[in-house]
Amino acid sequence: MAKVKIIDVARAAGVSLGTVSNALNHPEKVRPETRRLIEETIRELGYTPNQSARMLAGGHNNMIGLVLPQLNHGFCLQIISGAQNEAQKHGYSLIFAVSGRDEDLEEQLLRHFMGTQLAGMLFQPIPRPAWTPRPNPTVPIVYLDAEGPDEGAFVTADNEAQGRLIAEHAASCGARRVAVIGCAHEGVLSRRVTGIRESLSTHPDIELEVLDAGEWDVSGDGFGLGQQLSRRDGAERPDFIIALSDVLATGAIAGIRAAGLSVPEDIRVAGCDGNPLAWSGAVSLTTCAPAGYEMGRKGVQLLVEMIEAEQEPQASHVRLGNRVQSPRTEDHPARRIETVRPFLLERASTRGAAATTSSAHRSPQVPETNLGAYL
Repeated sequence: MAKVKIIDVARAAGVSLGTVSNALNHPEKVRPETRRLIEETIRELGYTPNQSARMLAGGHNNMIGLVLPQLNHGFCLQIISGAQNEAQKHGYSLIFAVSGRDEDLEEQLLRHFMGTQLAGMLFQPIPRPAWTPRPNPTVPIVYLDAEGPDEGAFVTADNEAQGRLIAEHAASCGARRVAVIGCAHEGVLSRRVTGIRESLSTHPDIELEVLDAGEWDVSGDGFGLGQQLSRRDGAERPDFIIALSDVLATGAIAGIRAAGLSVPEDIRVAGCDGNPLAWSGAVSLTTCAPAGYEMGRKGVQLLVEMIEAEQEPQASHVRLGNRVQSPRTEDHPARRIETVRPFLLERASTRGAAATTSSAHRSPQVPETNLGAYL
């Protein structure tokens, strides 16, 4: 089957070639009724614009790429939603790919996206100790949930503030023995612990215990830790558990209930990371509000600023590797950081009566995330 060309669209719609080109590239220059006619003709003929040809002809690519490490966390789905909605407001489209936490695949995806001459990219790197921003990217790039030591554009969640917020809530609930569960030495989790310690340092009457155990995305680990803490003698048992992730928190609630205790009457439980995919437990969870949507939205805002700055005519330019950039100014600094601030979602797990279910006769189950319900 012969490929449909732009001239075929013009002939079928009874308009000039220039009018079709304007409808595709500068729709504001074409009357609405003419645009609708051309769009209907494009759909009927199955015409697909040649993006490479448009770029060679000096056209503007309105596509933004997004590379994520995974899709098994509500945070990543929120990033996509926030980025998509904000991109549309600015006249851009969004495409995304997932590395599956495979560093080799992550590198392949980055090379592919930059090689397709996208307008710009958002990139959430796989968490690793020695991560640094990519040197000399060929397109504007904004890093999400990461921060490098040198120049670059970054949007981050304030993980220390998340820890402080939950710890302050524990103190306001009258907690006297607080236990923190999760791999407290790892990345963003360690920063949440720093915030918790900082906040509770002003409450010397509150005992703080940090159990450096429990993978952040395994609710079964939370279940086991919840049971373990519940089985302690009353004088040693915590009255408030802060889980460093919501998945651990929902597991801990199930473990406490399996041990015969109640949430929040016997032990209050709170999460930290605002993950809606972990909110299907029997007791609604106190946690921080989800930060992913705002991170995606701010990421696109920052990226559009960078794209437009590169399109501005400048008297002189600076060459960085194989990419020519405009000189850095106070309006367009070499290092930009946007921070998403947290706020509290207070629910039944730390306040009010514990939830009841019609299936109380069944054995307690470890709650797992249900990705399909959110896709």
